[in-house]
Amino acid sequence: MKPVNFSFPTQIQFGPGVRARLGDVLKTRGKARPLVLTDQGVAGLPFFKSIVADLDKAGLATLVFSGVVGNPVKSQVTAGVAAFKTHNADSLVVIGGGAALDVGKAVALMAHHPGDLFDYEDDKPDGLPVDREIPFIVAMPTTSGTGSEVGRSAVISDDATHVKKIVFSPRLLAPVVLADPELTLGLPAGMTAATGMDALSHCVEAFLSKGFHPMCDGIALEGVRLVSQSLVACVKEPNDIEARTNMMMASMMGAVAFQKGLGVTHSLAHSLSAVCDLHHGLANAIMLPAAMRFNKSAVADRMARLAATVGAGTTADAFVDWLVALNAEIGTPKTLGAVGVQRGHLKALVDIAVEDVCHGCNEKPVTREDFESLFAEAL
Repeated sequence: MKPVNFSFPTQIQFGPGVRARLGDVLKTRGKARPLVLTDQGVAGLPFFKSIVADLDKAGLATLVFSGVVGNPVKSQVTAGVAAFKTHNADSLVVIGGGAALDVGKAVALMAHHPGDLFDYEDDKPDGLPVDREIPFIVAMPTTSGTGSEVGRSAVISDDATHVKKIVFSPRLLAPVVLADPELTLGLPAGMTAATGMDALSHCVEAFLSKGFHPMCDGIALEGVRLVSQSLVACVKEPNDIEARTNMMMASMMGAVAFQKGLGVTHSLAHSLSAVCDLHHGLANAIMLPAAMRFNKSAVADRMARLAATVGAGTTADAFVDWLVALNAEIGTPKTLGAVGVQRGHLKALVDIAVEDVCHGCNEKPVTREDFESLFAEAL
């Protein structure tokens, strides 16, 4: 496909090859000293080195910060802010998956704001306002999962407790996104599967979450359809550019749709990442079938629409069966036990899940006993 431009909810330049526009985007905005922020894995890849080399050739004074590894934590943000200030940067280019994108937005926040990062935690009663300069951000995703490139929040964990904190402001939305599906070509099957199921979980939970938002519902349903047509192909044929393109779009659509809300699956997954350091997408993938069985009695009609969207039938049970089959086909472990979660983790898992805000949008209320049952079922 030829690259196309969108303005929803921000300026998105989408399609194979759009990464080549980065230098022009920065120079058009009058930027000369970008900090390029990425994770340790991406920093060593040929495409990343080529992007940095092109910026140098364009006469831009570029500094690379590659201190993001694993689930994003506050210390990574602190180090990124230090690099931004040392370089006297005037802009921020964030290249990577959800972790790098979240750290990048948090760095942009703290570049000119006082206090501690968690002073800006969403809904904190005495939180500080986001009212100072935010550096110009260009976001370039390298996975199709979180959709954080079009998000207005950063999810950052406390280094000591590993509890995830949400920092939110519409001003954190990157003014320009360069969404180039070629950057996901060759992504390993396991990471492709986990990030793809993350995108699917966003679309599914946004569609099922309580509240009235037909625009998000429509976006979520189309995202589910794209995943159903493309994720397996991405896992089995890592260089299928059409499938990769569809998944990158589905990822962004999921992130746009979940401004409506998420649900119990994400509370379960956030807890698993905090207690067991489990990859967020993998945690969502394992927990999604159990969460949907739990939700079935409250949203059977909507789950039936999901089943029809993926071509699996016309009942809620058919949709759950499709999820189980999809996980099996892309190689997702069947149980939490298979990824190292033990019964001894249950209390800590439940403690964090109960406090997580996401299940507040679940159409079916979730009690402590429900969380205990859901984790136990998945073990």
